[in-house]
Amino acid sequence: MATGFERYRKKTRRAAFLEEMEQVVPWGDLASRVEPYYPRAGNGRRPVGVERMLRIYFLQQWFNLSDPAVEEALYDSPILREFARIDLGQEPVPDETTVCKFRHLLEAHDLGSAMMKAVNLHLQSRGIKIATGTIVDATIIHAPSSTKNADQQRDPEMHQTKKGNPWYFGMKAHVGVDSRTKIIHSVVVTAANVADSRVLPELLHGEERKVWGDQAYRGQGEAIHEAAPQAQDLTHKRYRYKDRVDEVERAKNRTKSHIRSRVEHVFAVIKLKFGYAKVRYRGIQKNANQVFTLCALSNLFMLRKRLLCPQRA
Repeated sequence: MATGFERYRKKTRRAAFLEEMEQVVPWGDLASRVEPYYPRAGNGRRPVGVERMLRIYFLQQWFNLSDPAVEEALYDSPILREFARIDLGQEPVPDETTVCKFRHLLEAHDLGSAMMKAVNLHLQSRGIKIATGTIVDATIIHAPSSTKNADQQRDPEMHQTKKGNPWYFGMKAHVGVDSRTKIIHSVVVTAANVADSRVLPELLHGEERKVWGDQAYRGQGEAIHEAAPQAQDLTHKRYRYKDRVDEVERAKNRTKSHIRSRVEHVFAVIKLKFGYAKVRYRGIQKNANQVFTLCALSNLFMLRKRLLCPQRA
């Protein structure tokens, strides 16, 4: 929609992205998950609508905006205001304190996890179902390692881990991803020093026939069988033995990687598309709630083309 006396306008990538997400996000289902915990109108100031606050919260996730930054962005960008359904002629943008309180509400009631479940149920209702193959993997999310703060210490819930030669400080997001649709169906968030294999059973839904993973999950056949009795262990096997390389096993791992690598598409959306490369808050629980939300939004983004296609009768 043109404003003022503008004669020329081009649809930007941001506008196209928001148009797609406007259509694929199940706003009613997600708002119903938050509604029971949301403040009701009473003697004080009338609360902002749940759906509008969700729209602002999702803008923060998609464009990696802090609470003050999203308030400024809404005042600055007509496209973002249109998406959030804010008319500055009628009302101001919710301030950063209101945005912060809404985020704390979601964290206090673990609503990030609830929204991810609601999104996956919505996808199933549209015929996009979780199959019998799961890819497991983990990615490190960096946390500030500096001690130049008021407490003179790093976040005590975060830890460091070594990957290759470098050391990394932060947390890990462990995911279980459907091998066919790339839907994230399971998420566990831990400190970075927790071994990938330790949370493997929590990433399986139990109906798997095949499980893929890199060498971090090597030797976990028994754990896989206990969590998913019918699953075939297709995790990578060791192929280097001191100065010897088993070329047969190496070739098998390369073949498995054609499927296993699909999990990297998910991490690319979360880290590169949405810009989530570093934690924003202190503590695992707050950041875990954001990771669940990002995974839910990633599922919608990855499958948006199928969701935008009209359903067959």
